Amino acid sequence: MTNEAIQEGIIPDHFAVFSSQNSKFKYTYNKIREVKSYKVGELFSVYRNILWDDGRHKYNVSSFIGEIDEILLGERFSAFDQSTLDNLIGTLRQRGNSNATINRKMAALSKLLRKAYKMGDIHSLPEFRRQKERAGRIRFLERDEEARLFAAIKSRSEDAYRLSVFLVDTGCRLGEALGLIWNDIQEHRVSFWITKSGRSRTIPMTERVKEVIKLPPAEGRWPKGPFTKLSQAQFRAIWNDAKAEVGLGADDQVVPHILRHTCASRLVQGGIDIRRVQMWLGHQTLSMTMRYAHLATNDLDGCVVVLEKPRGGEGSRMAENSVFASPLTAPSSAKPAGKAKSEAAKAPRKRSNNK
Repeated sequence: MTNEAIQEGIIPDHFAVFSSQNSKFKYTYNKIREVKSYKVGELFSVYRNILWDDGRHKYNVSSFIGEIDEILLGERFSAFDQSTLDNLIGTLRQRGNSNATINRKMAALSKLLRKAYKMGDIHSLPEFRRQKERAGRIRFLERDEEARLFAAIKSRSEDAYRLSVFLVDTGCRLGEALGLIWNDIQEHRVSFWITKSGRSRTIPMTERVKEVIKLPPAEGRWPKGPFTKLSQAQFRAIWNDAKAEVGLGADDQVVPHILRHTCASRLVQGGIDIRRVQMWLGHQTLSMTMRYAHLATNDLDGCVVVLEKPRGGEGSRMAENSVFASPLTAPSSAKPAGKAKSEAAKAPRKRSNNK
């Protein structure tokens, strides 16, 4: 069959129908479509504004896709095969990326490729498997560390100090705070509309937060929001200088996001249940909040009474009076009053010798 016949849709019967004893297949030929090839960066340029909203997350995704395109050497493809994906993950791991970082980068790539596949730009997809992540130790600031760090920040920038206090008492993300406008603050509450999860939330403000969102009177144009004078880069530069001054420069976990961890840790240690902490932080899933559950140790204090080895009569009395006491832990010598009477009734009576 000639190419001209295919293009004109003239398909002989033996191409259109295949018969056998048990089955019959019919093939329908539509217009032939040219197979094109694309770079990852080109696909991102087409779909970035469709798949991701403006904000910090979109900026991060742009960085991820740029790195992936660089690793692939700008190679064009019409099908993204499994070996290409495996080599990509291997290269990221060689560069020192943790499994958590690899997962974030692969999530962005997967979202982009699935859209391109749906739109017909590519005609095959690899299998994306989530890398196993380790639950790392969560670092948070002690009260004295906060005091020293915030004092050093305040000496450099009053605006950066106000932002630091706001972050540690609300637990919001840095981008959420910088994106606030005055309409987001109503009476004793603040609402976050531009969030990582895409879900808005409203939380009450502490007295300290109410103070730091107030701006001193100034001449000129009034800012759009309480922290719009600062950029992320400016705040991070001030933060790094201040933490170096107070002796925390070598601790790579003392980054602005530690203030969110600190807020969550204080809520849990203060007895706030995990569900409410999840709502406060705006976590999309409860599993994200469960990272802080190990800090809720107050409810376990009573277990020590059960585990402590009894010391003489005092220990036994403590075990008997404990709220955790059960029939299994009750002393074996103790018998119910009713049972004691029953056994006494069954005991043989002694005959008297006096008649």
